[in-house]
Amino acid sequence: MTKTGIIGRVVELHGSYYYQNWDFGVFFESKIARELAEFIDRYDENRDGFWNAVSNSRIEGSITIDGIDAESKGAHLRWFIMSGVLRGKGTGGKLMEKAITFCQQKRYPKIYLWTFRGLNAARHLYEKFGFTLVSEHEDEGWGTKVYAQKFELLL
Repeated sequence: MTKTGIIGRVVELHGSYYYQNWDFGVFFESKIARELAEFIDRYDENRDGFWNAVSNSRIEGSITIDGIDAESKGAHLRWFIMSGVLRGKGTGGKLMEKAITFCQQKRYPKIYLWTFRGLNAARHLYEKFGFTLVSEHEDEGWGTKVYAQKFELLL
């Protein structure tokens, strides 16, 4: 599943990217750390998936499927991030394929994810894999005001 340091590295990737590009602060980084640690504590390989991309022995990307409510709400795609080292090189698409294939094998009815308006490259990738925007609203749960977007993929 994972290796030592994965929680810290995934949090670092999120914190750095969203601070540099969206001016998200420590609130957002702390939220990622708490939620990811909670997920790892309850991780069940029979329902959850956690994949990472490595370059030169360093974690440079990750994607997660949280399947705790998959039968009722759908599988939750979370913590999808790529560092600048791998961004734009097709690695994100490969991780997305792994996550979707995992959900298909588990026969989950759908996959959903939350993102926000303005992450155009990510939105393009989601739509390439068949996700559609199902809702959007103003939200401050990220530590700053954004327009949160929910995407779904019916399987």
